[in-house]
Amino acid sequence: MVALPGDVVGRYDRFSLFNSPYPAHDAGRAVDLYPGNGVEVAASPVAGEVRATRTVRCPPKPYAADHDHLVLVDCGDVVARMLHVDPSVEAGDRVAVGDPLGELVRSGFFGRWVDDHIHLGFREPDQNLRRATGSLPLDLDVDVAGVDWDGTGEVIETGPTHVRLDAPRLDRGQGFTAIGGDDGTPLDGGLVHYAGGGALAPADGTVSLLGTPVGRVDGRRLEWADVALSVVDDAGRRRRATGLSLFASQVRFGAKLVFHEGHDLSVGDRLTVSVEPAADPVRLG
Repeated sequence: MVALPGDVVGRYDRFSLFNSPYPAHDAGRAVDLYPGNGVEVAASPVAGEVRATRTVRCPPKPYAADHDHLVLVDCGDVVARMLHVDPSVEAGDRVAVGDPLGELVRSGFFGRWVDDHIHLGFREPDQNLRRATGSLPLDLDVDVAGVDWDGTGEVIETGPTHVRLDAPRLDRGQGFTAIGGDDGTPLDGGLVHYAGGGALAPADGTVSLLGTPVGRVDGRRLEWADVALSVVDDAGRRRRATGLSLFASQVRFGAKLVFHEGHDLSVGDRLTVSVEPAADPVRLG
């Protein structure tokens, strides 16, 4: 188990262990660290010697760069493996926590609604450092509180494939918070557009959101049930959302709804979100 100190995690606005379709996140063995809107330079979450960098081709996306990069830093007992940074460092350089690694990459490996971030995982020095699978178990030394939400909010941000609401407010002066299930369990992941998610505090059993069971959690891993999300505006018009993007935040943030094929919502629209059982949930990964 590799522990990432709380003072390191606290350098970033948001984080997610499970909100990704890629294997390293299946069991929360990698973390995505979000520096915040407008931040272009990636600050290193680790200290050590740069072991190597590598450029890789991305899936072609019209909104994204066609290349991504792998940065490997030897931290002593383990090697840190970072993605989505165009490195300004090279093999042999030493970095400290907070040092610039390079510019964040708008990568074709993540969806259009996903904000720029640093992907971080760890391997043993003698492991294959380039494979997508094989990351070591990861523990973040932070507490995350679940925040109650009644499913309502006003649109304060739109993008081609997402909208963000003003609720629930996730900056309540208590460190990191996340949207909580009906029992308060802080939730992480892509509900339900990714196959699984997680709990950011130990839990066991069925988890519900907005009155509907959304999955079963065993420790941290959460398997989503077959559900769908709908939004209704003040005019009574109903739309189906692809999913709800879940993460932990220590800055003001609200629910982020994903519409992977686009939407017609605008800033100022007031929405009510509901979760219902569905035979045909949309899975993007």
